[in-house]
Amino acid sequence: MTLQKGDKAPDFTLFSSDKKQVSLSDYKDGNLVILFFPMAFTSVCTKELCAMRDSIADYNRLNASVVGISVDSPFTLDRFKAEQQLNFPLLSDFNKEASSAYGALYSEFVFGMKGVSKRAAFVIDKTGTVQYAEVLESAGDLPSFENVRNTLAQLEG
Repeated sequence: MTLQKGDKAPDFTLFSSDKKQVSLSDYKDGNLVILFFPMAFTSVCTKELCAMRDSIADYNRLNASVVGISVDSPFTLDRFKAEQQLNFPLLSDFNKEASSAYGALYSEFVFGMKGVSKRAAFVIDKTGTVQYAEVLESAGDLPSFENVRNTLAQLEG
């Protein structure tokens, strides 16, 4: 089941690339953009997360924090974050609980891999309510960053 605007965002507690526990409730003082992505070090994921890195100031101005979530291990995410100089947390959903709760999990991905995060974008407001949800079936597509920013602007407006 995919989350819709108005749904309560499922809580999660995941380990970051810095080996610290991060929960949805850590972001209750502002809005949160959650980007689920299939796999670190792949071309489209790198393009997506670097685009976010390069425009992070826009999100900060809109009172929004950003996290990226994949099923990669915290160790893989740490190396990916350092290599790409990403300026927001990457969280490991190694056990696939958050991806599943947000309706952003492929049952089968490429090369017969099972249980990989779908590319998805969510905007969660200060009350923990989903204000924007986009789950992409094709891992080659990017979420609409324009729609994410417009949603955040409306929340701050």
